[in-house]
Amino acid sequence: MNPIMQRASDKIVRKLIPFLMLCYFVAYLDRVNVGFAALTMNKDLGFTAEMFGFGAGIFFAGYFLFEVPSNLLLEKFGARMWIARIMVTWGLISAGMAFINGSTSFFVMRFLLGVAEAGFFPGIILYLTYWFTAQERARWIGMFMAAIPLSSVIGGPVSGLILDHVNGAMGFKGWQWLFILEGLPSVFVGLLVFLYLDDKPAKAAWLEPAERDALTARLEAERRNRESARTYTLREALTTPRVLLLGLVYFGIVSGNYGLGYWLPTIVKGVAQTAALDTATGISLNSLTGYLVAVPYALAIIGMIWWTRHSDRTRERVWHVAGPSILGGLALIAAAYLSDPRLAALAVTVCAVCTYAALPNFWTLPTAFLTGTAAAAGIALINSIGNIGGFVGPYLVGWLKDLTGATTLGLVALAFCYILAGVLTLVLGHDSKVEMVQAPSDAAGLGANKVGAAG
Repeated sequence: MNPIMQRASDKIVRKLIPFLMLCYFVAYLDRVNVGFAALTMNKDLGFTAEMFGFGAGIFFAGYFLFEVPSNLLLEKFGARMWIARIMVTWGLISAGMAFINGSTSFFVMRFLLGVAEAGFFPGIILYLTYWFTAQERARWIGMFMAAIPLSSVIGGPVSGLILDHVNGAMGFKGWQWLFILEGLPSVFVGLLVFLYLDDKPAKAAWLEPAERDALTARLEAERRNRESARTYTLREALTTPRVLLLGLVYFGIVSGNYGLGYWLPTIVKGVAQTAALDTATGISLNSLTGYLVAVPYALAIIGMIWWTRHSDRTRERVWHVAGPSILGGLALIAAAYLSDPRLAALAVTVCAVCTYAALPNFWTLPTAFLTGTAAAAGIALINSIGNIGGFVGPYLVGWLKDLTGATTLGLVALAFCYILAGVLTLVLGHDSKVEMVQAPSDAAGLGANKVGAAG
């Protein structure tokens, strides 16, 4: 990378990545804090495991229905305006979860939360393609997505403390305060999005003209490279088998991720209670659960950053998705059957690390061959198909838990989702016509830009 491009990239990283991580941090916290609320909410409202699993998962029905339209509107109106709109509406709905009073209101609010948040994640993935070249995309998608495990590292202990120490304040229960205190920050961050983000590099006054020109030329040259091999229309992006099968791969990973994420606090609390860890440590069971859940996610952050950088260095993507997916599934099977809680905890930790190693690398596959409106639609479709797994995973664990009285079979089912995702990734491999096209040199990109400007 030439010095001008390197300076541009460094500025973009400093400007965008921490702020986008903050956005995704509050987004993911609002999406999964229901798992911690369940520690007391389920008993207060009389929810069975199946009812909770259905309510946790129905978020993704609304998410699925509005994902593609939302991402197309983002491309039309610009990332700044549309992401701000998404964050403000979901923050208000998330805080409104405090006022549910039964299963019907729980299901409705979770569905509306999915509608409100639809388009946020694929919109950010699309947005990152406007700023980062293909050769460095995995590491920065990985840094952005590190907000997911970070939300558990920080959000887990905070959620436990809220349940314990704010319970009863102003007549609200701890789980109600959990939704309010973790929902309203999304509203404030959403307002900051409108003031802080630029839609594309051409509008970034904080880049020097030479830096804007170099980055625009490089990204344009990459786009031409991909489109010279194959160009997708909007309709083709929504119907081509490769996009649909990538959606199925993502479904497998997401099913395992959310199924584990929603139920992990309940599983960990049960293990801690059985081992009397709260008595041994002198920490309340809810707070202890928050601290213990944070451990695998803290290690997942390290694994995610290292693995995405390794993928960028080697320029290999398929095995960087398939390998951790298969290993994570095998680890989860081990966790389901190990009788020693320490070994089971280690296996769950391996699964968490593998999950977050696979997720960001997965997004290098569709962004390598989709461009323009096709990218907006294709990325959103893959994400919406994948996030059906966010309904299937939690509901499957809840249904099997009610049926058998244990989470063992539920975890095994999630493990097979991981393994099938890994195997399908290997079967798909790279799209040799497009994904393996070498990126143009900086000099070639700048030269192409000069020719275009002259024309």
